[in-house]
Order: sequence, then C-alpha cells, then structure tokens
Amino acid sequence: MKTPNFSLFFVTFVGMKSSATPHTEAPTAGEVLKKYWGFERFRPLQEEVIREVLAGRDALVLMPTGGGKSLIYQVPTLTREGLTIVITPLIALMKDQVDRLRAKGIGAVAVHAGLSPRQIDIALDNCAYDKQMRFLYIAPERIASETLQLRLRKMNVRLIAVDEAHCISQWGYDFRPAYRHIADLRERCPEASVLALTASATDVVANDIMENLHFDEKRIFRGDFSRPNLSYAVRRVEDKNGQLLRLVRNVEGSGIVYVRTREATEEIAEMLRTEGITAAAYNGGLPHTERAIRQEEWMTGKARVMVATNAFGMGIDKPDVRFVVHYTMCDSLESYYQEAGRAGRDGRRSYALLMVGPDDPERVRKRFLADFPPLEKVKEVYDKIGSYLQIPIGEGEMGSYSFNLHEFCAREHLYPGLVRAAADLLEQNGYLTLTDEMENPARIIFCVSRDDLYRIRCERDELDPFIRTILRLYNGVFTEFRKIDELEIAHWSGYSVERVKELLKRLWQLRIIRYVPSNRSPLIYYPTERLPKSDLYIAPESYKLRKELALERFEKMLAYALAKEQCRSALLEGYFGVEEPRECGVCDHCLEQRRSRKNDPQKIGQALISLLERGPLPLREAIRELRCSPEAATQAMEELIEARKIGRDDGGKIFLR
Repeated sequence: MKTPNFSLFFVTFVGMKSSATPHTEAPTAGEVLKKYWGFERFRPLQEEVIREVLAGRDALVLMPTGGGKSLIYQVPTLTREGLTIVITPLIALMKDQVDRLRAKGIGAVAVHAGLSPRQIDIALDNCAYDKQMRFLYIAPERIASETLQLRLRKMNVRLIAVDEAHCISQWGYDFRPAYRHIADLRERCPEASVLALTASATDVVANDIMENLHFDEKRIFRGDFSRPNLSYAVRRVEDKNGQLLRLVRNVEGSGIVYVRTREATEEIAEMLRTEGITAAAYNGGLPHTERAIRQEEWMTGKARVMVATNAFGMGIDKPDVRFVVHYTMCDSLESYYQEAGRAGRDGRRSYALLMVGPDDPERVRKRFLADFPPLEKVKEVYDKIGSYLQIPIGEGEMGSYSFNLHEFCAREHLYPGLVRAAADLLEQNGYLTLTDEMENPARIIFCVSRDDLYRIRCERDELDPFIRTILRLYNGVFTEFRKIDELEIAHWSGYSVERVKELLKRLWQLRIIRYVPSNRSPLIYYPTERLPKSDLYIAPESYKLRKELALERFEKMLAYALAKEQCRSALLEGYFGVEEPRECGVCDHCLEQRRSRKNDPQKIGQALISLLERGPLPLREAIRELRCSPEAATQAMEELIEARKIGRDDGGKIFLR
C-alpha cells in the first residue's frame, strides 16, 4: 500500500499552480486584457473603474448583464501581487469563473458547501502560501467560518469583490443576511478595498449597499442601461404556444424560453421539437452531466432553443442569442431585465418578448402570496428539516447535509413550493440555506470505538490496509460524518474506485461505519447550530417588510406588462434610477407610435404639400414618395382636395393650387 505523501497531494489535488513566470515589471491593465482575453480595448466604464480599483478606492458598479463586470476585478488583480476574494452566492457561477481562469493559466479556487473539510483546508492553504494563487471565490456564508478567518491573516488580500451586491440590502429583491458579514471581512483585511457589483439596483438599494459595506466615500459608476439593439415587446395572448412558434419561425438564430416549472421546460421543448425546431430543456432537477450536455448542445448550435427555468443563464456567455421569451411573468423587473438582457450581447438586433395570458396576473399574484407562508408554518418546516436530517438540538453549526426534497415532502406531507418558500425566509433570517441540486461527496462515520476498530483490524487483516488509509486521510471520523473523496482513497490505497466503493459498503454491512455514497441532491447548510422550534425568531415587522417590498416589486412588474403607451426601455431605465430615460425607438410601443405618426393624415397632408411645391406628380408616384400606406395617402389627398388646397388634372396628376 502507498503511504500518503501529503506535501505532494497539497499541490496535485488543487492543480492550479500557474505555469506562467512572474513579470519582471508589472503589466498594464491593457496588456493583461490583451494577453488573457485577447481584447484590444475595454468596454465603456470598465477602464474608469479599474483605475479606481488600482488606486485602492471603494466603488459600486451598476452594470447590466453582459457588460463585462468580472473583468473589472480580474484585470487589476493580474497587474499586481496579491489575492482577490470574490464573494458570490451562486456555486455554479463560482465553478464557471474558476474553470475559465484556470484554462488561462491563472490560479483560482472556489470554496463552497459542496467540498469536504479537507478540500477546503487545502484550497485555503494554497491561497495563503502560494503567490501564484490570485482568486478565491467564496459564498457569503463562508465568511463567518473559523477555518477561513484563521487563514486570512496569512493571505495578501488586496481586493474584495462583491458580486450580486444587491443581496446585502434589505430593500433588495434577493436579501441574504450572510452578506452583512462582509463588513467583518473588511476589518480582517484592512489593506483591501471593496468593489461591489450588481446588474441592477434602485437608488435606495445602492445607498444601502455602500453603507453596509462601509465605503470610505460614496462612489457609484452606473453603466448604460439602454439596449438600443434589443426590442422589448409584450403580447397579451391566449395561445402562447402559437405566439411562441410565430416568433421562433420569423426570427433567425438561437434563443431562450423562460418558464416557471421544471415540468414546463420538458413540455414546451417537446412541443417545439414536434414542430421541427431543435430544442433542449434545462432545469435544476436534471443530473449535472445531463445539464452540461444540453447546455453544450445549445452553445454549439445543435439545439436552437433552450427552454429553461431561471436556473439557466448565470455565467453563460453566448453573444448571438437573438431572442429571449418569457412564457410567464417574472416576480420583479430586476429578474426580467437580467434574463431578457441575455439576448443580443453581440450588438445585433434581438428581441425580448414577454407573453401575458388572460389569467396570468392573478396566477402570479397567488404564487407571490404562497412565497410568504405563515410564520408558524415556517418554524414547523425548520423543525421538521432538522429532525429529518437527524441533527440534535444545539449541533450542526457550519455543517452541510444532503437533502432529498421530494422524499422529505412525501414523508412530511408537505408541498415542495411551501418548503422552498419557508427555506427562503429561513435563509433571509440566517438559520439555514437550501442550495440547488449539486454533486455531493460521499460521507462516513465510524460506529465503533477505536479499541473495537483495532480488534476488527487484527481479526480481518484483509480490511486493515484499507481502514488505515481512511484514518490517515481523514480526521474526526469517529465523532461526526465526514466528507470523503472515493477517488482520493483509491489513489492512496492502490485500489480502483469501484473496489473502494465495494469495501466501503462491506464496512457498512459489518456495521463498522455508516456510509452515505456520493449522490446528487440539494444541500442544507446550517450557519448556526440547530435551535429548538421555540427559540426560532423571525421578526414579524421584518416579515411584513419583506412581503411589502416583494409586493411592490411585483406591482412594478405588472405595471410594465400592462403599460399601453410608454417606451418599454424607458420604463426599465426609469425603474433603475436613470435620470433622463430615453425612448428606444425599437420596442413594441415605439414602433406602434412611429406607425401612427407615419399614417397621420394631417402630417401626410403637410408632407404632400411640401412635395407638390416642386411641381405636379402622378398619383402613384406621390403615394410612393410619401412612404405611407395607400389608404392613409388617399385619405390625406381627399381632405386636401375638398379644402381646395390641391387639385387633380385629367391626366391623373395632382398639383398644388
């Protein structure tokens, strides 16, 4: 049996050491941009913010989806020594960003609830001792962990980048209490400045972000929220499938169709395939491999349309999306703007269509109310989850547990939507976090004492080398469930992965260990220990405030959907605090107003008189020159003839009297 060489494992497991040699002179931001991303110049606003970052000043950046927010902290990091900590709540986005940076030879690592304690230790040690490590991505809940706090004093942290910064504000649409710990992180990293980034924030939310992040001075950089190439439209229809098919057949290129439920993704994708349109379905219930395959098919054009829940889109960089369709309304304009903004990132004409059915407003309103179950029901769900996971009162702090939502709901006779809504409220109050489905590592705990295990190893010497490998690799396996890596055990034991799984099951059958194989499921993460139901406190005033704010955002979304005249783009810009919103000229309302102006008989008459000042014209040529409908031109001419301002001769020409 191989003896584990942990100094070697320290480097090979993370595998992120950059092969690039250090610069003798610090590269400029432009040189970094060219070297790693291949761009000759920055987009508007990027370079201005990067100068602020390099000067060590705090900044809040409001930049629409697809505007290149990640480059604003990635580029300055690579122009100097030191580490950037990136805080984001989305595990999928963390992994995507880290994979992209590693592919460029840049040292990066993500630490999240899906990793074992050993994997987290190794990743953080690399950030503390390896100067080639440039980026550490963490979830906001990780800030309070002692494991991170002990390593921080050894890290050269120069920048704290806060993605989805609106989550720090209680006025925002996705408030997360863990974001409030970022101020503590600042105290532990006094040399670091803070860069807060979000795609959308009202003025109230923006001020709340800067206050909670302890900005030394308020600095807001607001990107251009107008999308002149994106045509927003709302269609009030009864036959949504028919409307969807018309758009897909009339607009070339790839697109996304957003729906509310997992079942709807499969149903609508199948409908499109039946109509001869290549389509794939994407939702959080699919296995990771299947989701990756479907995403790749869409990215490469094998599937033209992706029908998805809002689980799809974060971190997806496909510039040639020609249309985004919302089959049903979003809960807020923030969500709608971000999702619709995934169309037309290449600057070409694209379309964002929102479909509204006759009963959609009432249905969405009911769904909104269901997101705020009674507080007693929320406490009941919390208590039942703890019992289901077999976590004793007073334990579980900083622990993450595999959670089979459907099994739990079936056992407790609860509706999954209720459980998710309760989990959201519990997360907002700092009690637990329910993640999306993800790959979860195997876990074990020894059920026997050390003395009994020694006796078993002597009696069953065929198991002794395998047991010794586990004990050398993992600490604490006698006191709590510990995450293990079956591939790691295979490497150090000399067995195949299949044989490792067989031996773990054998130990389980012998009641030497309890073994939870690796699986796909959501995770429940406890930032604090499990409390008795009676000690759970969700402030009624906070609950009421959250409900009122959510209702206000929903009403704004509804007003946008039902607006009859205002420019769609100007409505969105006004919502996000743009002082002088501009009409886009390409949304459904702007186009309708243009058509109305074009066919206004009075204006056509004025244009006709100007035209005839140059001399008489045949009737058909006059209509062609006016560039309006023949009906509108004829009506204008008849009114002018009746008013004796123009006349018509026997040859059919019209002339000015």
